[in-house]
Amino acid sequence: MKLNLLLKFALLLFLLTNATINASFQQKRELLQSHPNLILTKKSVLEIKSQLGNVPVFDKTLEKIKKEVSIEIEKGIKVPVPKDLAGGYTHTQHKINYATMQKAGVLFQLLADEKYAIYIRDMLLQYAKLYPTLKRHLLSKSYAKGMFFWQCLNDANWLVYTSQAYDCIYDWLSKEETVYLNKALFKPYADFLSIETPQFFNRIHNHSTWGNVAVGMIGLVMNDEELVKRALYGLDQRSENLKAKDNDGGFIYDKDGKAGFLANLEAPFSPDGYYTEGPYYQRYAMYPFLIFAEALQNKKPELKIFEYKNGVLIKAVNALLNLTDKNGVFFPLNDAQKGMSYYTSSLVSAIDIAYYFGGKNPELLSIAKKQNKVQLDITGLSIAKALEAQKEKTFVKKSLELSDGAKGNEGGIGILRYEKNEKTLALVFKYTAQGLSHGHYDKLSFSLYENGNEVIQDYGFSRFVNVEQKNGGGYLKENSTFAKQTIAHNTVVQDEASHFKNNYEIGSKHHSDKYLFDDSNPNFQIVSAKEQNAYSNTELHRTMMMVKEKELIKPFIIDVVKVTSTQNHTYDLPYYYLGQIIHSSFRTNVYKSQSTLGKRYGYQHLWKEATGNSHDSSTQFTWLNNKKFYTITSVTNKDDEIILARIGANDPQFNLRKDPTIIFRKENENNALFMSIIESHGTYNPVTEKAKNAYSKLLKIEVLVDNSDYSSFKIHFKNGKEKILILSNKNNRENKKHSIRINDKKYSWKGAYYYKLLK
Repeated sequence: MKLNLLLKFALLLFLLTNATINASFQQKRELLQSHPNLILTKKSVLEIKSQLGNVPVFDKTLEKIKKEVSIEIEKGIKVPVPKDLAGGYTHTQHKINYATMQKAGVLFQLLADEKYAIYIRDMLLQYAKLYPTLKRHLLSKSYAKGMFFWQCLNDANWLVYTSQAYDCIYDWLSKEETVYLNKALFKPYADFLSIETPQFFNRIHNHSTWGNVAVGMIGLVMNDEELVKRALYGLDQRSENLKAKDNDGGFIYDKDGKAGFLANLEAPFSPDGYYTEGPYYQRYAMYPFLIFAEALQNKKPELKIFEYKNGVLIKAVNALLNLTDKNGVFFPLNDAQKGMSYYTSSLVSAIDIAYYFGGKNPELLSIAKKQNKVQLDITGLSIAKALEAQKEKTFVKKSLELSDGAKGNEGGIGILRYEKNEKTLALVFKYTAQGLSHGHYDKLSFSLYENGNEVIQDYGFSRFVNVEQKNGGGYLKENSTFAKQTIAHNTVVQDEASHFKNNYEIGSKHHSDKYLFDDSNPNFQIVSAKEQNAYSNTELHRTMMMVKEKELIKPFIIDVVKVTSTQNHTYDLPYYYLGQIIHSSFRTNVYKSQSTLGKRYGYQHLWKEATGNSHDSSTQFTWLNNKKFYTITSVTNKDDEIILARIGANDPQFNLRKDPTIIFRKENENNALFMSIIESHGTYNPVTEKAKNAYSKLLKIEVLVDNSDYSSFKIHFKNGKEKILILSNKNNRENKKHSIRINDKKYSWKGAYYYKLLK
């Protein structure tokens, strides 16, 4: 009898416990399915509301957004039929619409004013009415024509932002309205971006990331698991026309890492967080990467998305900040518009999300303080509260190497830095993989910055974003004919032909290889890399050093380029300086009539202004820029040609900047050695009309040894001091012992380089 009672009691306890668990699960499920639940959640909205008025940066941002949205609401809703390219009226209006809807959604949640919800609802109903009447954009030249815009990329932008607005008013709308919008607008739009445009959706590219996130975000709003899976894993690339069904009647997804959000998170990012397309497009892609990650963390925490690939998303934000100059402007690697900086809205979101989900790194607060605005969610609130509590620490940009490639084994970026008393130098050395479709043919190229200003520049891209008069804001043909070509960069060109002969398929198969990176000595930092595939039977080996001598105010840059080939060639090494020529130690022949430097591979865009030859073993070239003097001291011989050229030939629409370059040319040689020192050494004050330290501190450079094993140089300073530099060309091991005799003197050392005082 007692046993039966115990069994009945145990059964009752089990049923009660199970019911409690099921009820708890159901409550949790209902909470996750209630709205908002992506960027804002019911819980975070309550917390934000409780803090309003006490967090100045957040409050200031909120007030600014209120004013912006009020202006647009007063203008009335405009949903024009698309007809323009980037920068045109309809294109711009649809961009304003999605940005305003997203902001209005946040305001509705935080301020509980229905005017914002009404604005979003009425606009969405107009879009739902317009969408079925549209065909793909008539004016588009894109590989993936859009609906509301000229390319699917912008349509994906629209859906990423609009999804957030829809999430904010979803529970406020009637059931009939959500059913209608889902059926008439959002589900067809998601299918359009994915199933109907697989060439856009199903690849590894920043465009596809936006597409994946757009489909995933609206899938999360509508609780459509099929769309979320499609976003995460992509469409099945093995299925005929991508329409095969799985056992559940849904579309088959690619599970092997070739497409979808996770594949785009895996392949383009290195373990260090470097994005192979370069910082300009990394900046652009970080918003969808991080905003979707935040939504997934809120809606599907079991995915642990911020832990994916060893926390690569947080690392990517740190890497991106390190890829900026003193002023926060991104280094223009690959396709890039100069002037883009971490003040852009996508980096405001990135900083806030990385801070909140990445362990609350106080150094990020110093960047957020400069930005002086936050994302209006729990991550922005967290930043604002920490700033109010004065928890920030300075974000220190140090010398570092960022690897490229999914596994970090496809070359990388080496950054050497110097900073003292707010005076900075930054050397950026590129030895990466191709960089997908936005990559340039610029193996072993570099750029140099002082105090955030370009000294030796990378051209960037040829495009005027959202300037309709310039090809509808799209890429100009000169981007392919010049900006991407090797001669447009500060690196070696063989026989006036670009690396890989400008062939993307070949270039994408190869990458440069790091030889050496050592920043352990702040007075002698070094980075070195090799490229063996840019030209057949030719190896390029470049070594760059940032050297600080105690007698000199600022460091100088040593640049050694060693070319080894089985046949004789012509080699060009350009330096794209900016400013006014002050002096040259070689005589020049200035041409009275203009002619181009060549016929293809970018040479057709360079005017040949003057040429000269050195009659000494070392030449100097000085220019003035930003009130500072700079000198390149170079090893030369009497057969070397020095060319002064200027960008702008064969440019009837004036799409290119008319910037100058100096080119060192060696002809009919199989093995070639270029060695130069770039020196910042003085200032000019136009008010007092006084020049200070206007002359280089160097006298000359002498080559002592150059063979397959070692290259050695003697650097002569005007004060009588001499330094010797020896580079090991084959063995880069840190503990390798070397010994070489030069001019009856034996030099012994350990490691890949030797730099010492002779006298």
